[in-house]
Amino acid sequence: MGGNKVKEFLGRKKAVLNDKDAAEMQHKKGKLTARERLKYLLDENSFMELDAFAELQSKDLEAKKKAGDGVITGHGTISKKPVYVYAQDFSFMGGSMGEMHNKKIIHVMELALKNGCPCIGLLDSGGARIQEGISALDAGGRIFQLNTLSSGVIPQISAIMGPCAGIAAYSPALTDFIVMVKKTSYMFITGPDVIKTVTGETIDFEGLGGSAAHNAKSGVAHFAAENEKECLDIIKALLSYLPQNNLESPAHYDSDNASRETKKLESIVPDDSRKVYDMKDVISEIFDKKSFFEIQSNYAENIIIGFARLNGNAVGIAATQPKFLAGCLDINSSDKISRFVRVCDCFNIPLINLVDVTGYLPGTDQEHSGIIRHGAKILYAYSEATVPKISLVLRKAYGGAYIALVSKDMGYDSVVAWPNAEIAVMGAEQAVKIVNRDKLAGKDSDKVKSELVKEYEEKYLNPYVAAKLGKIDMIIEPKETRIALVKCLEMHLSKREKRPAKKHGNMPL
Repeated sequence: MGGNKVKEFLGRKKAVLNDKDAAEMQHKKGKLTARERLKYLLDENSFMELDAFAELQSKDLEAKKKAGDGVITGHGTISKKPVYVYAQDFSFMGGSMGEMHNKKIIHVMELALKNGCPCIGLLDSGGARIQEGISALDAGGRIFQLNTLSSGVIPQISAIMGPCAGIAAYSPALTDFIVMVKKTSYMFITGPDVIKTVTGETIDFEGLGGSAAHNAKSGVAHFAAENEKECLDIIKALLSYLPQNNLESPAHYDSDNASRETKKLESIVPDDSRKVYDMKDVISEIFDKKSFFEIQSNYAENIIIGFARLNGNAVGIAATQPKFLAGCLDINSSDKISRFVRVCDCFNIPLINLVDVTGYLPGTDQEHSGIIRHGAKILYAYSEATVPKISLVLRKAYGGAYIALVSKDMGYDSVVAWPNAEIAVMGAEQAVKIVNRDKLAGKDSDKVKSELVKEYEEKYLNPYVAAKLGKIDMIIEPKETRIALVKCLEMHLSKREKRPAKKHGNMPL
């Protein structure tokens, strides 16, 4: 090969790798460059760049041409497992998404789907490149289509590491998980200036679409990182619970003692069903030590979701949280649970419910905002899921919430209850008021009510009625919880279940 050709190539390569200007711009904002992010995320020397010399094609932007067109794409490994990645470069035209920029992203997404590997996007973009017009928009449409085609086939993770505006925000919204960085990342469709012009509202970037807004209010994001390195660490940890694709199972890890008793549970969970406790303490006691990885911790806090390991096996946990709204289900928690259940089902991750719930949250606001529709999402997600499904009732499981989270006729493979579990249509006092309205109309109504409540509790509020009907598989002591769940999970890991042939169902979205 001619020396001049090699010399020319090396010169071009050096220009591509030179991000001195990018470093100066990004570091002033407390951010890493696109290449620094990839270096930290991927295993050492594993990154292979693709389409490094791609350039924008618009003649109107001839003077701005630069190899790479504002996005670095390629593949590498994380913990020795292959992944495809793209990282937008805000130092080039604000990371704007032009035709070639988008086509580079499309290329790695197609390869990720074809090869059954996770696809990770590190986003830092002001949105569509206005100067390139409809060409940029059409290529963006192909990204959205690939996000949809890849959904449920390969894990898709988006890290918001700067602005993510306009059409740039839709792609992460179609992926499985979104990680945001506090104070330096934000997402929105229309920015503060447009909002002020149209509605008269005044709001800044952080208030409109910052990490706090999307992790606590909108539920769009799943994680909030303190800084960029923590953001990338979250992605690494997340991938350790996920398989490469929908045809594989998550990796098995060494665990602590499978026969470890959970004696602390009796002191964590009060017998009095009116007293609150922290369900996270229960999770910590039952599952493998330090394995719980919570998702959406600041959104709909009446429900806890996340991954953990049970005897080394990855599992998805959905647990009611008595500390917030008495663990009642509402609109936001319904969305939170149903989406998580579908993610677990996509990637062959067994589901374990920890239940202590009185029902759905009452109120006109909930009813008028569509609690029926949102609550139905939980029913749909669990009914559709074919992964192993195990439910543990700690204290209460009433009404519609019982059906959604516990009922064997909903398809739960194992239902376990503690001896003090209360499984019924509703609590004693509410039931007595409805059923015995006439008897409570007299002078001694308080005394009569007290007697009727006691009678109802003895007759209905125990796990034995359900056990007699075969609705509960086993009643256990709290100290046996981990042992029982490990054995249930082991029996269901080889589960195979088919669903009727159809194009797709019609989930109540």
